[in-house]
Amino acid sequence: MKYCAVLLPLALVALHTGPAAGQTPEEVAAAALEAAPVWDGHNDVPIQLRGRWRNVIGDFDFEDTTDTGPEHSEGRTMHTDLARLKEGKVGAQFWSVYVSADLEEPEAVQATIEQIDVTHRLIRRYPDDLALALTADEVEAAMAQGKIASLIGMEGGHSIGSSLAVLRQMYAIGARYMTLTHSKNTPWADSATDAPAHDGLTDFGRDVVREMNRLGMLVDLSHVSEATMHDALDTVTAPVIFSHSGARAVNGHARNVPDSVLRRMPGNGGIVMVVGLPGFLSEDARQWFGERQAQQARLTALWQGQPEAVTSAMAAWDEANPVPLATIADMANHIDHVRRLAGIDHIGIGGDYDGMPTGPVGMEDVSGYPALFAELARRGYSQADLEKISFRNMMRVMRSAEAYAASVTDMAPIETPVPE
Repeated sequence: MKYCAVLLPLALVALHTGPAAGQTPEEVAAAALEAAPVWDGHNDVPIQLRGRWRNVIGDFDFEDTTDTGPEHSEGRTMHTDLARLKEGKVGAQFWSVYVSADLEEPEAVQATIEQIDVTHRLIRRYPDDLALALTADEVEAAMAQGKIASLIGMEGGHSIGSSLAVLRQMYAIGARYMTLTHSKNTPWADSATDAPAHDGLTDFGRDVVREMNRLGMLVDLSHVSEATMHDALDTVTAPVIFSHSGARAVNGHARNVPDSVLRRMPGNGGIVMVVGLPGFLSEDARQWFGERQAQQARLTALWQGQPEAVTSAMAAWDEANPVPLATIADMANHIDHVRRLAGIDHIGIGGDYDGMPTGPVGMEDVSGYPALFAELARRGYSQADLEKISFRNMMRVMRSAEAYAASVTDMAPIETPVPE
């Protein structure tokens, strides 16, 4: 399948102002995804390669991973393979090079380089289907050849070891965004899911953001605290991304984007790439997880030194209280909210597949994106709207980041002294 349509002039794109008479939502979605296939902000296949195969991928079959079930780690089938990416109309993919935030910084640097390496090796193994893309032009060129443009995103600032030199070298070997934190604070930035230590970014954290902008590396604000989000927005000179986050007004999880930040997206030009993780989508599911944790703590206190009793009682609680399931409609509700506050130009898609147990019902794996876009079409989103969400907003953001970097090529790298 050729993706030449993504190269059409914007003037032609503007002709798609709404569904033609008699078009079904499925037809509107299909037309949009043919013209502008999904550019997904976050997929965790690389950590699956590390966890399941220890990065030895000579026998790994990425054509079809549906046999990667309970006999492998995590006890579930992978969400991603080439066949399902094509079924899901994915045309460009940021592969996440996540490593655990529990690692000490030197270990995290090494592990991140290993994950970048295995991602390069995976892309090279499938030259007819995947193509490494380091620039917006290379994304378009890969898609025009019918290949999935493959980009690399670093998930967590611990991966640079608090070193701007390491940051620059990560960019040199292919990283095109960095999430400023993961689940824990870094020495220079607060995470959304850790006790605040810096009230946002430190002075060095602001230098990290400035250096990322100078390089043309996208600043990813998923996983960071609200204070860090605002500090980053006060510092950046290019659009930011949220590579995989929802709207906090719809689901109150700290990983989601608060309204105070959504309202700043038009001024910055950035995008929120809406996540597919059920616990971030369904408020009922978030409340269930909280209640389950409380029940676990209660039983542990009641049955001290008797883990079998706790396990048995929790099994009974789980049977009586099944987890509420998130749906495609829940994901669309987040997109609706981002649109209301930030506008259609500030929405993207960041599934988080292979970094979660499952996607929402009907979108359990990467093949499900057409169903989401059909739901949005049913809600009145035009073909032009859908093309912005699927691809064109992310392309604009990447081009803007590159344009800023090109405008400051005479700017010297930010220097910091190494420890004595």
